[in-house]
Amino acid sequence: MVRNKTFNRRKILIIFVAVSLVLVMLAGRLVYLMVFCSEYYGKKAEDLHERERDIKAARGKIIDATGTVLATNRTVCTISVIHSQLEDPEKVIEVLSRELDMEEGAVRKRVEKVSSIERVKSNVDKESGDRIRDYGLAGVKVDEDYKRYYPYDTLASKVLGFTGGDNQGIIGLEVKYEDYLKGTNGKILTLTDARGVEIENAGERRQEPVDGNNLHISLNYNIQLYCEQAAKKAMEAKSADSVSIIVINPQNGEIMAMVNVPEFHLNEPFTLVSPNDGKVTEVKDATQEQLNGMWRNQCISDTYEPGSVFKIITTSAAFEEGVVSLNDNFFCPGYKLVEDRRIHCHKRIGHGAETFTEGIKNSCNPVFIELGMRLGTDNFYKYFKQFGLLERTDIDLPGEAATIMHDKKNVGPVELATISFGQSFQVTPIQLVTTVSSLVNGGNRITPHFGVSVKNDQGELVKKLHYDVREGVVSSETSQVLRDVLEKVVSEGSGKNAKIEGFSIGGKTATSQTLPRSANKYISSFLGFAPADNPQVLALCIINDPQGIYYGGTIAAPVVKEIFANILPYLGIEKQAVAEEDDKEQEN
Repeated sequence: MVRNKTFNRRKILIIFVAVSLVLVMLAGRLVYLMVFCSEYYGKKAEDLHERERDIKAARGKIIDATGTVLATNRTVCTISVIHSQLEDPEKVIEVLSRELDMEEGAVRKRVEKVSSIERVKSNVDKESGDRIRDYGLAGVKVDEDYKRYYPYDTLASKVLGFTGGDNQGIIGLEVKYEDYLKGTNGKILTLTDARGVEIENAGERRQEPVDGNNLHISLNYNIQLYCEQAAKKAMEAKSADSVSIIVINPQNGEIMAMVNVPEFHLNEPFTLVSPNDGKVTEVKDATQEQLNGMWRNQCISDTYEPGSVFKIITTSAAFEEGVVSLNDNFFCPGYKLVEDRRIHCHKRIGHGAETFTEGIKNSCNPVFIELGMRLGTDNFYKYFKQFGLLERTDIDLPGEAATIMHDKKNVGPVELATISFGQSFQVTPIQLVTTVSSLVNGGNRITPHFGVSVKNDQGELVKKLHYDVREGVVSSETSQVLRDVLEKVVSEGSGKNAKIEGFSIGGKTATSQTLPRSANKYISSFLGFAPADNPQVLALCIINDPQGIYYGGTIAAPVVKEIFANILPYLGIEKQAVAEEDDKEQEN
């Protein structure tokens, strides 16, 4: 009996101690939560009673060299519903279906979904958003947002690029300069009760957005327009697949125009635009592959055989190495035999005896095959590297392709011969323009670019953009010789269709054949610069697969002539006084 009482007392004591320990632990936990974790759980409780909505930042503008705005924003609205605040769901469904031109079922699905906030539709025009706001429907939120807008729609589409649904850059300058253009979104925080209903008169907290900065670029609206008009005219006249044009300042690398027709609609970038016998048609339900092809900037992403324009590079290397002079004599029977291959000149009957100056004016292949042989493979590749031809230009656009050149160890006499006059390898148009600019500007390898500066909306400078220049890629003496002989190509030789009375223009024609050769498709091109003695503007025109006559000097040179006739006076490049005086003497 005594033993049982003792056992019971021990049992009660153990239970008491256990309960005490539990109570102490609970008290300790409570103190820990209330004292040491109060800030954390206070924030959690606040978050449960706060609803957050974004205030979109305005994306920075893209502004051309004349101050013309090429990319800006339009105010649009995002329509959302807060399920817990709806008082008349059927009325909301009826109004939103009508005003947003949406199927009733799609609207109902969003309105009836139990969530803190449900987006019904974004990118709604401001007029529709204002009408919906005027209904005063409980639980319906109309938030203003921004949508990218391009005032000139197709102008420079493959340069500017466009943005996605979140206003983030997708291609072109829009994505390259995303960090400067995008801005920082703000927020609206409102208080709700336990049911998620906003508390009246509780106010709201706002974190204001920070708008993006403006990108100022070298592209010139007027010059771009001139070039696009000339390109469209050429494409239609020759029923070509496409036409590409680049206009650049060869002294500093600033690009004034870059055209790839057909261009696409920047405000409707998913509408496929396709050439059809030189005319542009729109295609619905385009595949992603078709869209990628339409958005592709051929000037920087496509490579091609440059043909005779490349003779400019061969000439520079030959003069630098001292293996040719202007009065060296050559003979062209219409071909040159290299190993077991007869490589033809474009003039099958031959040019006969000619000096080097006459050879470049005639664009004679055998002359340049001879130069290639005199240089040799090692020297040729040494100058390719020295001129920067084997590296990318680092243009400030995404998607630049690299030069496709033979591995030096695989270059035999035939390959060396074809390289010398611009065949059997491929470069991008922007690489060709950059390299030639560097050879005619006195020998400074420039970086082609559009970006000039970044400024805020008050016009205050945020960042001045700088680009690498590599000096001495060719001697000033060789550069001078090159300018002189290329001026003769236009004034007296194969480039005469680019000649403009009163202006000194240098240039080079080219006609190359695409692979496979059996397809009989050609690329016609002309590269010109002015003034020839001190180039301030350089232009390249490439016509892909022209029908009928396809020689570069016949169809591409006149395009550059038309462009120069428009833009040289516009750029303040005046006719030469000497030429005018000569004309007067002849008239007298």
